[in-house]
Amino acid sequence: MGKLVLVPVPIGNLSDITLRALEVLKEAETIYCEDTRTTGLLLKHYDIEGGRLRSFHLHNEHYKTDQFSDAIALAKMSALVSDAGSPAISDPGFMLVRACIQKGIEVEALPGPTALIPAISASGLPCDRFHFEGFLPQKKGRQKRLQEMAELKITLVFYESPHRIIKLLKELSEYFGTERQISVSREISKMYEEHIRGTIAEVLENLENRDQVKGEIVVVVAGA
Repeated sequence: MGKLVLVPVPIGNLSDITLRALEVLKEAETIYCEDTRTTGLLLKHYDIEGGRLRSFHLHNEHYKTDQFSDAIALAKMSALVSDAGSPAISDPGFMLVRACIQKGIEVEALPGPTALIPAISASGLPCDRFHFEGFLPQKKGRQKRLQEMAELKITLVFYESPHRIIKLLKELSEYFGTERQISVSREISKMYEEHIRGTIAEVLENLENRDQVKGEIVVVVAGA
């Protein structure tokens, strides 16, 4: 049986990649990735041959998983990457990992870049225990999830896109109260990295007064 290695890649600064990750990307017979162009640029930066890329993303994972897991079983070693951060964490990958495990294929996950941990560490909020929600559902079940989490007494962590961050903060204000402490991190590991801390009301006012909010966002909220 082959081996699948999950390889975290930089979320901003390209220097954040580990030496071990680079070794795997050089040796893997096939690299499964969200966007071959994005991963191709990373490989080019480190002078790694990129002809072994196969596209595996949100829109094809349901019908490509069996085909790719069969191919992984026949290869010595394959790698799975996302566009940024750790594969399968709010990104495609879970279905492929599960299929490989079910077929007896060895699966290994390397430690490395993720937006989740830096945002919690820099938030100033308790990080000994936390609940990672990732992206909230856009429609069905969204209000119920917020109602349930409003009562949790541990730190909460959300991922959000820049064009939906104001909506999320208004919902947090409604369900959690305006005085709950919060930290909004954006552009982690990039030139314009920023951490905006305060009450939900203060952070919401800060962002509403901006012409535009850019970058992927991690929202860390104090427990009840």
